[in-house]
Amino acid sequence: MAFDKDGWAVDPKITVARRPNLAHGRMTTVSGIIVHQTGAPTASSTLNSYLQDGANGAHFLIDKNGDIYQTGSVFWRQWHVGKLKPRCMLEKRCTPVEVKNFAHMTYAEINSYETQKAVPDRYPSNDDSIGIELVGAPTGTAPNQGYETVTAEQNASLAWLVKELTEKFGVPMTEVFRHPAVSRKNEHEAESARW
Repeated sequence: MAFDKDGWAVDPKITVARRPNLAHGRMTTVSGIIVHQTGAPTASSTLNSYLQDGANGAHFLIDKNGDIYQTGSVFWRQWHVGKLKPRCMLEKRCTPVEVKNFAHMTYAEINSYETQKAVPDRYPSNDDSIGIELVGAPTGTAPNQGYETVTAEQNASLAWLVKELTEKFGVPMTEVFRHPAVSRKNEHEAESARW
């Protein structure tokens, strides 16, 4: 996969669908990839939502039929991750001082603490990760709300896109995560995604 000087894919498998409202500054380093589900039933509803002022969204969107859209330049910081979880806690490698401090910190304080670290000591964040959204509506009701199962076509496109992006940006596969692994989101988001 190639990108032009502005960070847009030059590849017949990708349809560029620029959504400038998703840009929230410049991203100079890519340290990871975060896989999401839209919470919407169609690609068009998601693409339309990305036109709103203050929109949040990912760099790529994969429709149920496997079509891939690039909605943001790979040089744009986009708001798709949210507040980071403490990686050392989940990987059981925090210092005793960190464990004690985390017990008294808010999610915002933990996020601020984590973003002072570099990957792989923290999870990839909005500042250094590419987001990939899979079209998929929610199922059920809270607190046990799930998501539609990712289609075989979506998973095939996701596997191809993750392979291309990890090779292009030198991102190890250990830095590719489902959204709820890195941030406090619905634990079922992208749970049927495979790459």
